[in-house]
Amino acid sequence: MSFTPDNKSIAKPWLPFLVPTLVLALILGITLLRVPKADMHLQLCQPHTVFLDSLIPFFTNLVDWLPYLTVVLLLFYRAGWSTFLATNLLLSTLIVQPIKHLLRAPRPLTWFAENMPDVVLPLVEGVKMNLWLSFPSGHTTTFFVLFFTLSIIACAQNIKGKYVVSLLCFLAASFGAYTRIYLSQHFALDIFAGICIAIFSTLILYYFLVLRTKNTHFWAWNVQKLKK
Repeated sequence: MSFTPDNKSIAKPWLPFLVPTLVLALILGITLLRVPKADMHLQLCQPHTVFLDSLIPFFTNLVDWLPYLTVVLLLFYRAGWSTFLATNLLLSTLIVQPIKHLLRAPRPLTWFAENMPDVVLPLVEGVKMNLWLSFPSGHTTTFFVLFFTLSIIACAQNIKGKYVVSLLCFLAASFGAYTRIYLSQHFALDIFAGICIAIFSTLILYYFLVLRTKNTHFWAWNVQKLKK
């Protein structure tokens, strides 16, 4: 039989995270069509505060290690979920990086210097600014892949307060995406593309890996069983 966490888990564990994400993507997409690129970026990256200038660089750098730490930690819970997240991170990277290097789109700092040199972007001291490979946002994709996966796990395993967990995951992913605009590392269009890639990657792997994997022992196994 295919993997089913338990009889009480919701039928579509991806739904609680997907719905608000699609709403966000829709709003962002419509805004992108109506508001000029430069105006939208300048509106979203301001105002800067001392608190956010301290918090946001830390939060945005979580994707450098948190997803991979989560993969390891999930091995102590369910090997299947660890594999799902690891494969999702790999697939999304294989989608994002070729597009980045093919297009070599300018980052905000480069774009404004070339097109609107009189505009001074609000930058955060100590943050290394990237100049190229803007589209799509890899950080955004990773944020949404990580937290979408965690939301699916919470719902599929019928964790207490799963809907609250899903909401918190959505807010964390959205804030992670916003940090890229706040730091002027990406435009809103880059964020939009990153979200879309994360949605595609997660749903396609959920269908082909989670729903199609028949070995229930694989899903139940974790590294703690090595001690037995």
